[in-house]
Amino acid sequence: MLIRRLARPMLASYFIVEGLNRLRKPQEAAAEAAPFVEMAAQQTGLPNNPELVVRTSGAAQLSGGALLATGRFPRPASALLAGALAPSTYVHQAFWAESDPKVKAQKKANFLRNVAILGGVILAAVDTEGKPSLRWRAAAGAAETGRSARRAARSARREAKLLARQAGNSLP
Repeated sequence: MLIRRLARPMLASYFIVEGLNRLRKPQEAAAEAAPFVEMAAQQTGLPNNPELVVRTSGAAQLSGGALLATGRFPRPASALLAGALAPSTYVHQAFWAESDPKVKAQKKANFLRNVAILGGVILAAVDTEGKPSLRWRAAAGAAETGRSARRAARSARREAKLLARQAGNSLP
């Protein structure tokens, strides 16, 4: 419990800062995202507006980070953050496309950092806070219902035999 209260805001801080940066200054990220946004716009019919895409990503990161930090809807917030981080990492940290060794090394380090953060938000997205999953609870409930039904059937058979014996003993 205490670990989650500390770890969630720590993990969320990256997204809050990144989201604010994307909302305030989308131009740099929009320039990097432009080829991908253009390709997606052609294939999907969505508007070709890289700044809007960057701002939307920033809003998703900011809102998901705020929800995660405050502990409100942490699993959906983490899933939102994972969905925002994965394409952002692919677009902005494409170290494999760089020819300058220094830029390539920096982007590779950032890519690996983002992959590590992505692992953290995926863990947060599946964290049930020590409670069994809904699937497990449903299966356990069904099993308990089956056991109860079998016990009730055994009890009913015993009662029927007992009543039959009593009825047989009372006949002349």
